[in-house]
Amino acid sequence: MRSIRPSAGLANVKYEIRGDLARRAHEMERRGYDIIPLNIGNPGVFGFRTPETMRLAMIENLKASEAYSHQKGIFPAREAVVMQQQSRGVRGVSADEVFMGNGVSELIDLVLRALLSTDDEVLVPMPNYPLWTAAVNLNRGRAVHYPCHAANGFEPDPKEIEALITSRTRAIVVINPNNPTGAVYSRATLEAIARIAERHHLVVFSDEIYDQIVYDDAKFVPMATLVQNTLCATMSGLSKVYRACGYRVGWVSFSGDVESAREYLSALDKLSSLRLCSNVPGQWAVQTALGGYQSILELTRPGGRLYESRQAILNGVANSKYLQVHAPRGAIYAFIGVKDGVLPGFDDQRFAMDLLEHKHVLLAPGTSFNTPYKTHFRITLLPRAEVLADVFRRIEELLDSYGDGAEPVSRAAPDLKVVRNQS
Repeated sequence: MRSIRPSAGLANVKYEIRGDLARRAHEMERRGYDIIPLNIGNPGVFGFRTPETMRLAMIENLKASEAYSHQKGIFPAREAVVMQQQSRGVRGVSADEVFMGNGVSELIDLVLRALLSTDDEVLVPMPNYPLWTAAVNLNRGRAVHYPCHAANGFEPDPKEIEALITSRTRAIVVINPNNPTGAVYSRATLEAIARIAERHHLVVFSDEIYDQIVYDDAKFVPMATLVQNTLCATMSGLSKVYRACGYRVGWVSFSGDVESAREYLSALDKLSSLRLCSNVPGQWAVQTALGGYQSILELTRPGGRLYESRQAILNGVANSKYLQVHAPRGAIYAFIGVKDGVLPGFDDQRFAMDLLEHKHVLLAPGTSFNTPYKTHFRITLLPRAEVLADVFRRIEELLDSYGDGAEPVSRAAPDLKVVRNQS
């Protein structure tokens, strides 16, 4: 029998966060092992709840959610996004320039599909949330990665960005606060990127899904407040700040030089029409979310759950003989590396599989985020501090075995049940 071959367009597409490691973890769970899932920033798995007011807003409007909405989304949700942007100092935004989507993930695909022709280039940070690279490739473009060096706290160098621009470059992606590194870009860096985009007439795609998740003295600067003379697309949603991943509600708002982009926005409207509309019940939670009490601030300040989990990761790294990290200043991840020369030949994929098989912890290797080096891994801040302390004990045991040249020792399944219940 002839095999059914997949599309050739998938050849350069990868999403290892839910790849072979995740599938192996699922197999192990079916065999009775309890796995600590640190590969995805999924708050609900770790006991975080969506604010009650948002759930009530959905329930009270279920009767109004049975029909398709406008392809751009319901007006109260889009107007709430406009009001938030205006409160941040963004000028010239109206509900007509706001599109609701089934999470930012769907919108990443739509905004790129409406823009790109064959071999058009998009500047994407490296490391990056891998959907950006995948979506550029899926939509016939070419992702050109600009480096964000660990030595610079994972902030990009604007000069290195501009050196990569060619006649085929159409857009630049900014992820701030950053996934996977936790970097929060300075105003000076963002202003420099904005000027580069304006000089070269590039569309700015600003992924700001973690906009209110910052720690200590870090300051989030909305990119749309800095971009005036080219098009800026600001993308955010309910998944992270409001702990509502399963609602699948995101939005993109356009500002800056909107008039020159009318043809592009019309194409995006056409694509939005093809999928009819995004999840209507979840859209009713947007106005309540953006206009209500911002409970995320309780979690990110000292004593808050995310803050204390972040501290547990920093403590775990500080106590390790092998690891180093730039303290995440935002988002819900730490991008941890192995110290130079400590473990020669360290391979992030092998480490991640060994950690899963022998210590029953699932995390994401650094190469999942399109890095050319194999010395890092990403871990989420979402578990409680005591769970993360135990995770770092397991990591250190595994790394000790690498140093000794011994085979890693597996944990028995019963040891894991207590940890699982602490989420």
